[in-house]
Amino acid sequence: MTLSPFDQMKTASTIGGFNAAIKNSPPAMSQYITVGSNPFTGFFYALEGSAQPLLSHVALAVASKLTSALLNAASGWLGWKSKHEEEAVPKQKPKVEPAAPLAVRFGLPDSRRHGESICLSPCNTLAAVTDDFGRVILLDVARGIAIRMWKGYRDAQIGWMQIVEDLHERVPEKADFSPFGNTQGPSRVAQFLVIYAPRRGILEVWSTQQGPRVGAFNVGKHCRLLYPGYKIMGLNNVTSQGWQPQTYQICLVDPVSGSVKTLNVPFHLALSDKKCERAKDMHLVKKLATLLKTKPPSLDLVETEIKGLILDIKYPATKKQALESILASERLPFSCLRNITQTLMDTLKNQELESVDEGLLQFCANKLKLLHLYESVSQLNSRDFHSDTPFSDNDLAVLLRLDEKELLKLQALLEKYKQEKSRTTTVRFSDDKDGVLPVKTFLEYLEYEKDAINIKKISDEEYVELGSFFFWKCLHGESSTEDMCHTLESAGLSPQLLLSLLLNVWLSKEKDILDKPQSVCCLHTMLSLLSKMKVAIDETWDSQSVSPWWQQMRTACVQSENNGAALLSAHVGHSVAAQISNSLTEKRFSQTVVGADSEALTESWEALSLDTEYWKLLLKQLEDCLLLQTLLHSRASAPAARVSHAEPLPRLSVKKLLEGGRGGIADCVAKWIFKQDLSPEVLKLANKDRDAENPDEPKEGINRGFFEVPEVEVNLGAIPDLLHAAYRQFPCSLELDMLHAHCCWEYVVQWNKDPEEARFFVRSIEHLKHILNAHVQNGIALMMWNTFLVKRFSAATYLMDKVGKSPKDRLCRRDVGMSDTAMTSFLGSCLDLLQTLMEADVSRDEMQAPVLDTEDAWLAVEGPISIAELAFEQKHIHYPLVEHHSVLCSVLYAIMRFSLKTVKPLSLFDSKGKNAFFKDLTSIQLLPSGEMDPNFISVRQQFLLKVVSAAVQAQHSAVKDRESSEEAPTTPFGKDQDWPVLAVDLAHHLQVSEDVVRRHYVGELYNYGADHLGEEAILQVHDKEVLASQLLVLTGQRLAHALLHAQTKEGMELLARLPPTLCTWLKAMNPQDLQNTEVPIATTAKLVHKVIELLPENHGQYSLALHLIEAVEAISIPSL
Repeated sequence: MTLSPFDQMKTASTIGGFNAAIKNSPPAMSQYITVGSNPFTGFFYALEGSAQPLLSHVALAVASKLTSALLNAASGWLGWKSKHEEEAVPKQKPKVEPAAPLAVRFGLPDSRRHGESICLSPCNTLAAVTDDFGRVILLDVARGIAIRMWKGYRDAQIGWMQIVEDLHERVPEKADFSPFGNTQGPSRVAQFLVIYAPRRGILEVWSTQQGPRVGAFNVGKHCRLLYPGYKIMGLNNVTSQGWQPQTYQICLVDPVSGSVKTLNVPFHLALSDKKCERAKDMHLVKKLATLLKTKPPSLDLVETEIKGLILDIKYPATKKQALESILASERLPFSCLRNITQTLMDTLKNQELESVDEGLLQFCANKLKLLHLYESVSQLNSRDFHSDTPFSDNDLAVLLRLDEKELLKLQALLEKYKQEKSRTTTVRFSDDKDGVLPVKTFLEYLEYEKDAINIKKISDEEYVELGSFFFWKCLHGESSTEDMCHTLESAGLSPQLLLSLLLNVWLSKEKDILDKPQSVCCLHTMLSLLSKMKVAIDETWDSQSVSPWWQQMRTACVQSENNGAALLSAHVGHSVAAQISNSLTEKRFSQTVVGADSEALTESWEALSLDTEYWKLLLKQLEDCLLLQTLLHSRASAPAARVSHAEPLPRLSVKKLLEGGRGGIADCVAKWIFKQDLSPEVLKLANKDRDAENPDEPKEGINRGFFEVPEVEVNLGAIPDLLHAAYRQFPCSLELDMLHAHCCWEYVVQWNKDPEEARFFVRSIEHLKHILNAHVQNGIALMMWNTFLVKRFSAATYLMDKVGKSPKDRLCRRDVGMSDTAMTSFLGSCLDLLQTLMEADVSRDEMQAPVLDTEDAWLAVEGPISIAELAFEQKHIHYPLVEHHSVLCSVLYAIMRFSLKTVKPLSLFDSKGKNAFFKDLTSIQLLPSGEMDPNFISVRQQFLLKVVSAAVQAQHSAVKDRESSEEAPTTPFGKDQDWPVLAVDLAHHLQVSEDVVRRHYVGELYNYGADHLGEEAILQVHDKEVLASQLLVLTGQRLAHALLHAQTKEGMELLARLPPTLCTWLKAMNPQDLQNTEVPIATTAKLVHKVIELLPENHGQYSLALHLIEAVEAISIPSL
């Protein structure tokens, strides 16, 4: 610390005597205090520039030696010491100046006392010393004297706490002119000594220097008090001036419980007894809190006791805290709260003006005003008030300025909305507490500022609760609307705030409002009264500008998701706005024209204004939104609605539709269609009127899925009518192609989330095929391929090429992310998509791109770009590349559909073909051209023949199953392909002879005994001579089975009568190759005659065929 001039002279005289020279400024020095014995406490001083070494130099030398020693030891322990370091010769020791003795200047001599520890206070003015006698001694560091001693603290552990005063808690006192007497003066600092006596297991806090004990805690006998009782070394009285002392946190470690505890000491505990009202006030607050928690035996007694407690509190801040806790109590009734607040208010007013805290007085006045408002509103709500005015539809039409037709349309729309919504909403029990609000909650919601009542930041539910307290009874006609508006206005609530509360209640209580049409009249009355309040509508408002008052109401309706209530409130707002606008216009008009002309203004006449146009636009938007929400609420009966895990549909508002982009409306309907799992045919049926107007439109894609229509029609209910109404309301946004496009996209998105739901992808392709405009169809298909399909398709290709067969379920799930069954359907749908893409590319050049229009009421939409617009931006595809992928997809689908083995799909293509796969379909790739290698053609031919055989086998097994179960066969993959036709088409693309595939197909049909199908298929074969030779062999196998395999007596006799050449040829046949041996002889006879027709007479096997005719006739004669 810096010495004062007196201390400097005293010190110089003590050291140098009478003739000592005194410098102008005190010398830089460091002070050291030691504890021990002889002396018990010593005070040492080291002057800068003298012979004594600076402690900072000594500390630096010791620290460097200690650091290097620690590092060397640690490197040896950790094992990362290098050989070079191990073998290094010890360097020369650093030169350390010899120590100089430091003489003690003075001390506290006590030969019997031995000091054990010393702990310095945070501000360096005090120090606490413990000794072996169980004493704790407090030292004044500056004067070097002991100023206080505590007894009975053997083995004590000590620490310090320094607390700074909070200026906000300071109380200004009358006639106190010190800098600490007001809230603008400097903060005071208090020091507390913390003593832990382990033998007694007690922790004490003492106020220094001569203060009392302010706290004691039983903490156990095995704790440890942690506090650093020293500061940074090397500072003297000059350098310490710029160093900010730090107040270290003190803590107590309890090893028994394993906890660490900290101390917090309030500043007011350091004040003298004369100023210790704060502690008394805190005691009263605690007593008050206890009283509020207990159940009162008598409210009068409790009220009296609470009044006494709050009046005894001295500090205004504490008194405000106590009043806040009283007003927040749920146990005290309203009358008790009002009386207590009034008593405190009266007491403050009776005091001298200078000694009254203005903040507390204003707080009491504000709370009292809120309590009076609560009382007035509660009394109005509790009155037995009923409006006896009859209410009819005609009155409602006049009120809303609608004609009879418009009113009927509005009522029908709301009734349909209410019916559909009631089917989807959960059961709601009637709430008898509507319009009732506890006083505690009321005070929490409102605050009084600058003679006006404001609402705090509260949740939407709490906002509605407050609004219901004010307006619910009025809206039901059970409270006087005029009295309520007058009460709220006189209390200081602004009209804008009241309008916001009223609209929140109205829009949130939709169900009750729709059930009680008379509430519309109440809303009209309430809105008219609010609009006539001051500052609600500016009198200078111009009809060609937008009124902020009505804009506030329109904004609330736009944001509301309860469209029925919003539409009604918009009609009421429009009516009131027109009424006020007309009255203002009539008032101005009557001042400028003669009285006779002013009579021409009738009630039906409406003054033209900008607000009027905004109201009409809003009414149209709300009507559209209400119709759309009704559609989304509707649902089919249980059999049709099969998508149980679909996400819940969002509730609509005009704001959401305006922010949803140009495709937002179609997207909402598409999500609803997905949830209901409606067939594309349902959309077509609902749009039948539009189809009747345009009979020349192509009807592609109609047959697929048509079998579902009878089933769906039974369960649709009101859905077709609602859909038709939506089409009329949104002729552009819900144009059928746009709707199919969004449905297609929605289904494929949902399929991508769960690829096991293969039917989603199948339904997506159905919607894609129903899109009539090729531009949209092409773009959507290309986006689907690039976004969702190509990665899974390539993964499936490489997997099947790797295993060389139809992969098992585990491998499919690992590589492609779906089961083997789902992958089969996936490949079939991919084939449909690629074929649709090629068809759309061919026909898009013949069609004009559709114009994406928007309804007039929704021209202001903003938001993300629609799916249809994205589809238009897609480039033209490279047709040969898509065809190339289509061939690969057909190959993969065949492998999976028929579980083919020993087939590697990529081995059917050369290097050019392989490199072109999975590239962007709009890019131009180098594709195979010219003659193909015969080896490739041979492999491809074998594959196609395998596919044909598997297809015929599957067809034969399906026929057998149908005969056994007498039910229509079903495949797990949806509608199956016409595989023989597809195989011939593949042969064309793979440069394989199509006739070979056709002949093989005919042979397989006869092999399985489907002779009637074989006769039809023969017509498509070109080389009938080769086919006849193949069928001749098959005939021989059938006869060989009939004659040789049966081993009957008649058969042996017939065999003996046959020509030897024929017998030898029949014995050479292998009947085991036949798949169906149960073919009647008459059918085989037809086959032989067919072979004779196909074979020319000069053919080498013609004579054999003639012998076969004789043999067949010989066999058939005994059976006749």
